[in-house]
Amino acid sequence: MRTSRTTTDLPWLIQGGMGVGVSGWRLARAVARTGQLGVVSGTALDTLLIRVLQSGDPGGHLRRALAAFPVPELADAVRRRYFVEGGIGAGERFAATPRLTADEACPARSLTVVANFCEVWLAKEGHPGPVGVNYLEKVQLATVPAMFGAVLAGVDYVLVGAGIPAQIPGIATRLARLEPVTARVDVEGDDRPVELRFDPASVLDGARPGPLRRPDVLAIVSLPALASYLCRSPETTPDGFVVEGHRAGGHSAPPRGPLRLDEDGDPVYGPRDTPDFAKMAALGLPFWIAGGQCGPEHLRRARAAGAAGVQLGSVFALCEESGLDARLRRELVARRLRSELTVRNDPAASPTAFPFKVAELPGTLADPAVGAARRRVCDLGYLRTPYRSERGTLAYRCPAEPRAAYLRKGGAAEQTEGRQCLCNGLLAAVGLGQRRPHGAVEPPVVTIGQDLGFLPRIAPEGRPYTAESVVRWLSAGLTATPV
Repeated sequence: MRTSRTTTDLPWLIQGGMGVGVSGWRLARAVARTGQLGVVSGTALDTLLIRVLQSGDPGGHLRRALAAFPVPELADAVRRRYFVEGGIGAGERFAATPRLTADEACPARSLTVVANFCEVWLAKEGHPGPVGVNYLEKVQLATVPAMFGAVLAGVDYVLVGAGIPAQIPGIATRLARLEPVTARVDVEGDDRPVELRFDPASVLDGARPGPLRRPDVLAIVSLPALASYLCRSPETTPDGFVVEGHRAGGHSAPPRGPLRLDEDGDPVYGPRDTPDFAKMAALGLPFWIAGGQCGPEHLRRARAAGAAGVQLGSVFALCEESGLDARLRRELVARRLRSELTVRNDPAASPTAFPFKVAELPGTLADPAVGAARRRVCDLGYLRTPYRSERGTLAYRCPAEPRAAYLRKGGAAEQTEGRQCLCNGLLAAVGLGQRRPHGAVEPPVVTIGQDLGFLPRIAPEGRPYTAESVVRWLSAGLTATPV
């Protein structure tokens, strides 16, 4: 059964989910402690878990979360397999992450459940504030076991974007009841999806967790048309929406109509891509406005338009509690304050084919020399796409994997042009890049929003700031007139 929140229960601020690991449990907890919605990114949490354990688990936080997992034998097996006292050596390679498949017996699922539990549990530890988790619809193989781990930890909200999250409300209901779930996994080039079956009992192994609450589901959309489509059926209707503009960091929806590029190679957006907030309000569900909404005046305008508030990412990506590597954070801030930072909305970088914001920083994959020197490898595979092999069996491919492998799997050569390995690059951006032979380490890819005008106001002269200070600054927008 769904719980109904009153308007006064709703947060006026959502701290956006930023993967991989940028909006980790530390950031989400800092925001949630203020009473606003702190959100952890649910992308690649299994890899984050095992790499932090292999790094010695500084502070013992993950081991503390593992000790709270309702199936001690499973948590102990993860700890024994991956924890390294004092951390692995500087040149030593991180252990491989087991890959998810659509197979019901896939052994990687339990690790995904445990990892999501740990991240949400740590974000919720020690306070009553609301915590959410953000998933990508494009990463369908991970969504159900990941959500189950978050539900076990008591997550309050599930936010899903990068696609059409029609399945998520029903999945959330069934998982909270500990019922088996059958989810659709899309197959590239085939209008016959495969079924992904997941039974919570297969992970719980007889354990009986306490009563579980169904989290509220927020669908991340770019326009009211998709919101209206989701509201056609009770099974697909979420509890609210985040309406995200194209200047937000990470992935964004492509423009409507034929793709046109400007002189910098960025997609050109027009009036058809501007959401009508009156239509959003007419749906009768709460919504938050995201993408270039950072400032008290933006919050004030959003609420005047009928929104519950705003979702913000970039301002939190650059705060002290962010998981983004501190050196990269400082470089982003310094370059923006000197008006020397370019953030492209690259239509080719992401294997998903969604436009993706890339900050042009030296030493990252945005540097042509760095990108050219990186040897293509696909050893994580979160953005792999299922397809039918010539034999009719289910197989997986990614346009950012080695070209020869992708072509051998039936992919088109033009689909590989400009693609970057976001899986490895984003992990490197939080200091957990894989170590390669001969001392090489995976280079980072850095994503951030294109509207960073808040920096001179909240971080004059580049001074560090906290998540709590962001919330205090923005709260001035709750008044009816400027203060």
